[in-house]
Amino acid sequence: MKLDLSKYPLFQNATLTQPELLSRQGFSNENYTFTAENKKYLLRRFKLPDRDRELEYRVQSLAYENGLAAKPYILDLPNALMICEFLEGEHRDTLETEDIHAIVKVLKKTHALQIDSEPMQLETLFTTIDSRIEELFRAIAAFPQEHVLCHNDPNPKNMIFTASGLKLIDWEFAGINDRYFDLAAVCVEFDLSQRDTELFLDTYFEKEEWHQEKLDAYKTVYKELCKQWFKENT
Repeated sequence: MKLDLSKYPLFQNATLTQPELLSRQGFSNENYTFTAENKKYLLRRFKLPDRDRELEYRVQSLAYENGLAAKPYILDLPNALMICEFLEGEHRDTLETEDIHAIVKVLKKTHALQIDSEPMQLETLFTTIDSRIEELFRAIAAFPQEHVLCHNDPNPKNMIFTASGLKLIDWEFAGINDRYFDLAAVCVEFDLSQRDTELFLDTYFEKEEWHQEKLDAYKTVYKELCKQWFKENT
């Protein structure tokens, strides 16, 4: 990848390496690393045009200020890229009890952040909605809405366990949504057992009641949404 990084004020007069493609890639971005004055950075070149990258940058900046994310440095919309600090750590596909507690801590902090944005309308994200999905949304509507700032894609590849704690990356889907969407996504992505699901939800809600039926409905909505998204983008 050829890109003149020195055009950005942050890197003027810095000793730079050329960006190198990471071995592990996502679906929405091409990810590169480079160094400037021996500091490692992540460069994300956007592949999909249907994302609100300004909102993503605002959310990630807020998340960074609260210890939840990598520091974003540059959003260059004309060149469809973002540059952030590079986080050293590991992804985990299976969770120990302490990992579940770490995810709860990060999600609760994320859900407590305040940002000016309209709630998402999940129904509009489906290309097709059959009677089964309609029934799921009716089941969800029977419960109170719990709109918070959600990451909306808390899968193992977007969680990095670092020396300073768990961080979330790839905030491009972030927005105002029902907290149960994030909770359901974690249950699905990590294939939590019923025992670990109860530990996860009991820890998140502490002494408050939580609703298995609402969680199950959101789990199926999440799975169906992912199925349609991957079909369209792969």
